[in-house]
Amino acid sequence: MPDTVPLLRLLDDAMLGLSFDAGTLARAQAYVAEGRVDWVDVVSPGRDQVVLAGEVQGGEPDPYDVSVTLVRSARTVLVRGRCTCFVGRSCKHAAAVLIAGQAESAAGGEDSDWGSRLDAVLDELGRSVPAEELKPLALEVGLDRPEATGDRRRAPSWQVRAMRPTVRVNPLTTGRRGTWIRRGIGWDDLPRAAYSHSHDPAQLAAMSELAAARRSPHYYRGETPLDDLGSGVWSMLSRAREAGVELLGAADVPSVRLLDGPLSLRVEVRGDDTGDGTARVEVGVEHEGRWWSGDDLLVVGRQGHGVALVDPVSSALVLAPLDRIVPETVRQLVESPDPIRIPAGQGEQFVRDYLPRLRRHLAVASSDGAVALPEELPPALVLTVGWRGPGVADVAWTWRYRTGDDVQDVDLGGTRGDVGRPEREQAHLERLALGATGDRLLRDGSGALRPRHELRGDRLLTLVGEVLPTLREDPLVEVEEVGVQPDYRPAVAEPEIRFELTAEDDAAGPVDWLDLRVVVDVDGEEVPLAYVLEALTQDQEQVFLPSGRYLPADHPALARLADAVRAAAELTEQDDDGTLRVGRHDLGLWGELAEIGLVDQQAARWVAAAQQLSGLAALPEVDPVGIDSELRDYQLDGFRWLAFLHDAGLGGILADDMGLGKTLQALALITHARAQGTGPFLVVAPTSVVPGWVREAAQHAPGLVVRSIGAGRSRRGSSLAEVARGADVVVTSYTLLRLEADEYVALPWGGLVLDEAQQVKNHQGKTYQAVRRIDAPFRLALTGTPFENRLMELWSLLSIVAPGLYPWPRKFAELVANPVEKQGDERALARFRTRIRPFLLRRTKELVAADLPPKQEQVLDVALGPKHRRVYDTHLQRERQHILGLIGDFDSNRVAIFRSLTKLRQLSLDAALVDDEHEGIGSAKIDVLVDHLRELAAEGHRALVFSQFTSFLARVRRRLDAEGIGHAYLDGRTRDRDAAIGEFRHGDAPAFLISLKAGGVGLTLTEASYVFVLDPWWNPAAEAQAVDRAHRIGQHQPVMVYRLVATDTIEEKVMELKARKAALFAQVVDGDGAMATAVTADDVRALLGD
Repeated sequence: MPDTVPLLRLLDDAMLGLSFDAGTLARAQAYVAEGRVDWVDVVSPGRDQVVLAGEVQGGEPDPYDVSVTLVRSARTVLVRGRCTCFVGRSCKHAAAVLIAGQAESAAGGEDSDWGSRLDAVLDELGRSVPAEELKPLALEVGLDRPEATGDRRRAPSWQVRAMRPTVRVNPLTTGRRGTWIRRGIGWDDLPRAAYSHSHDPAQLAAMSELAAARRSPHYYRGETPLDDLGSGVWSMLSRAREAGVELLGAADVPSVRLLDGPLSLRVEVRGDDTGDGTARVEVGVEHEGRWWSGDDLLVVGRQGHGVALVDPVSSALVLAPLDRIVPETVRQLVESPDPIRIPAGQGEQFVRDYLPRLRRHLAVASSDGAVALPEELPPALVLTVGWRGPGVADVAWTWRYRTGDDVQDVDLGGTRGDVGRPEREQAHLERLALGATGDRLLRDGSGALRPRHELRGDRLLTLVGEVLPTLREDPLVEVEEVGVQPDYRPAVAEPEIRFELTAEDDAAGPVDWLDLRVVVDVDGEEVPLAYVLEALTQDQEQVFLPSGRYLPADHPALARLADAVRAAAELTEQDDDGTLRVGRHDLGLWGELAEIGLVDQQAARWVAAAQQLSGLAALPEVDPVGIDSELRDYQLDGFRWLAFLHDAGLGGILADDMGLGKTLQALALITHARAQGTGPFLVVAPTSVVPGWVREAAQHAPGLVVRSIGAGRSRRGSSLAEVARGADVVVTSYTLLRLEADEYVALPWGGLVLDEAQQVKNHQGKTYQAVRRIDAPFRLALTGTPFENRLMELWSLLSIVAPGLYPWPRKFAELVANPVEKQGDERALARFRTRIRPFLLRRTKELVAADLPPKQEQVLDVALGPKHRRVYDTHLQRERQHILGLIGDFDSNRVAIFRSLTKLRQLSLDAALVDDEHEGIGSAKIDVLVDHLRELAAEGHRALVFSQFTSFLARVRRRLDAEGIGHAYLDGRTRDRDAAIGEFRHGDAPAFLISLKAGGVGLTLTEASYVFVLDPWWNPAAEAQAVDRAHRIGQHQPVMVYRLVATDTIEEKVMELKARKAALFAQVVDGDGAMATAVTADDVRALLGD
């Protein structure tokens, strides 16, 4: 086609967009590329108007006849297409003819025609219309409410009848008087409006894009529902706004706003207005600090892609896209006039059965706490190493999902069920860095983690030595072990190989290999022959001992064993399958600690001691020595029971209820043993309990020399032997014992006491292994919960204190655990109880109630963690200097001094109360409280928890939620005080969190028999009032009061000063005594002294 059509060259994409939408143009380009345009010709050439004709092959047998008219306007080229297809105009066939005509025109142009082409361009540029003469365009946005009209045709195209208000849009322009009008600029008028040259081309193009997006353009009269413009409407509206198109509200909409960013739909579970505990499930959005749902929220689109927020008062409208496509079922939930209601008492079922599934699609919250929603934790990547035996381990990756107390493991690459979050897993995997060695061992050729595989030999040793230590410190990975990791170290001694004849050998007859016992001894350990033969025949690089130690398979000493095997082959015929029969002895794996002789030795010592006790019918009536405190009757019985076990060389478990004085009874036993010349006792306790042992020993047994171990050797600067020299009792933590086990094992101990002994309930853990290595003639476990979940936890304690009772864990599982737990075997349970009765003593508060005073009080010393300690000491030095600088004018600076003292008190509780940057440090007091509450809950007891600081109570509340410990809450901001109290009194929550000022008076809570005071209260009278909430008329149980005091902090100084000047100190820190003059500067200096 010769270049006689300059209008074709002027036609650009923007001009094409006025007559064809993007989808039509894309399909037309595909038609041209596929050669479906049979021919194109100019049937009416001209400078200002051109008519193209052509034929296009479509879906019918005959081609479509197409004509396209191009008309030059002031600033553009307008296009009108006609076609014999069913669309009729502006179709893809017309666009294909136009595109093909452009291509032919460009290909056939002559260089000599450059002047005419340039003239056409310059002429077109010269025909501009002044901007002030162009009429602006606007988009009118209105609400069509179903009650206002019965016209079914006004519903969105995917609805039979509009049930809720519908957002309608319609183009506007200005009339002669400058007002906005609809006439002449309807959706169907926009193509013709382009020929009038009276509108801004950019605005017209944006509006034409909206017009072309209508899914059913002939279905409506005038206004179009926003729903029918598709999910791309939000970007089109933004482009229209950028082009200057205004968004105007219709008569019923005073204003319209289009948000720049998307909103998020989420689920809100809130209390119903009925007040009967029913919760309502709503779906809505949060915007500008307000919750939009119900009639105030309209979802745009059948599968919602946006929302319209309708102000219920002003009817102002806010339009916004959604951050994700919403399924139709969710949109229906928004629109339903009958919301989902969760009946009272069924919140737990909702959390258990539906919350994980719901969170896969939408965020879920309960702002008013109508249903306690556990925190949704990100999936944890778990590497499980199963120690199958020496030299071989199974390695498996899984995803672990935690929701409250519920834990679900999902195999890597397996089905995710209701909890899986693939997008979170992928983000987690993208951050995981295993290093080159870890990648080689744990990933496949494509770089993906291998879900499950086996490691042997060198690869296993590399995992143990290089990869596992790093992964145990990696926050992105949780490492779990099944079984006990063998002691993978090179053997030191040379292997010794012996051949021993069995008793059945007949020297007169032929020597049969099956009757030979082959002994391979390495470092005093016998290696099963099967291990050696497997390594030699399979060309393995190591021979593994049962303990995990190993030596090279090509070790010269093993040449003797190879000679022996060849000699045996000469004496007896071997099978062709390569196996070697080596006699009737069991050469399989040795199990657990017994395989290195440790359990056998301990069991023999226990059996001998048990035989010495045969015939004893009563406890010896021995009296405690060296104890300043008077033991109550049940405590005296407990001491005599302990003395009975000690003098017989046995051990036991003292499992009294919390608060009955297990520590005092143990101290009485220690003084008894030391008086008999027994060696020093080692006491192992949780880190937070160590200071309490030192304090109680000083109170009850001041004659004992007690040393506490608070740090490893590198920090304390002296050996354990130096610290223990001359001591009666050495108190250490489980952590330090595990880290420095060799030092503790090397010292001679007269007895071992394990406080909070549930710490060693896992017999496969390193702490348990370290405790088992301590050689002591007497072992005592102190715990209020001898087992929590499984009987195997009780076996762990019995294997320490009475190793001969059930020496083998597999036998214990076979005879006791499985029959009792899985089969409910009452006879097996009875036999078990009878057998352990001499070695386990447990008294509950109810059993000894007659021997108890009405109320007992105890101080629990709590040691700050290392990071917490550093933060506290830093602030202490700063505040000390600040306060001492103010004491010179004490009366004038009283408020400032009070503020600094309060800050130090808060730091003693939790560093995050003072600075959010310390959020990750944690609170030792909360840890101690949770441990006690968990134990109390297991026993069916209930407790009141008091603190002056509501901010600290809030942190306690979040921790209890995370731990799954039920609780009620009351502070000065609680609106319905009676409801909070009733929730505790008539419910089963084990804890009631109360601020001192809100709960100090006016309450009767005799349902609780334990009271925890989290921070020392300045005014003892006010503190006593709080305690008396539980200890008052109507209380039929003894009341235990625990005061938690952070050691080496201002709290200890407060306790000391309170004993001397409690009333005076209250005048300093109580708001109502701030102007008193009774307190001296010396009192404050005492609080800050060393």
